[in-house]
Amino acid sequence: MHQIQKVSATEAQKLISKAFDEAKKISKHIAAAVTGPEGELIAFLRMDGANAASATISQNKAYTAARDRCTTQSLGEKVRKNQYPLGNWGDSRITCFGGGLPIIQNGQVIGGIGVSGLSEEEDERIGHEAIKSVYGS
Repeated sequence: MHQIQKVSATEAQKLISKAFDEAKKISKHIAAAVTGPEGELIAFLRMDGANAASATISQNKAYTAARDRCTTQSLGEKVRKNQYPLGNWGDSRITCFGGGLPIIQNGQVIGGIGVSGLSEEEDERIGHEAIKSVYGS
């Protein structure tokens, strides 16, 4: 039998809580999503005042990071550098906006986190802080 390690529901809640704490520190509003390694949603929440579009974008960022095993920022850089059309992936949920990060433990992707609502750099920073708070560096 093949066993898959993945983010637990409790860990997903902690990740989102930390992301929200980081956004509150700078008086901003975000949406945050956490998926398992297959990209399927485990937890999602949108702060009061966050843009409605950030809901879908955060979920797609987490999905992309988990399924493609890389940050959405690095995927975006690769796409732009090589002029790859996103249609090559055959998946309309794949996004190249920064702010999606794979969650890696023991060299294995166990999920993804997507943060949306701020600049790509700030979304990514908040995602890193959330992962660090739950799993360490």
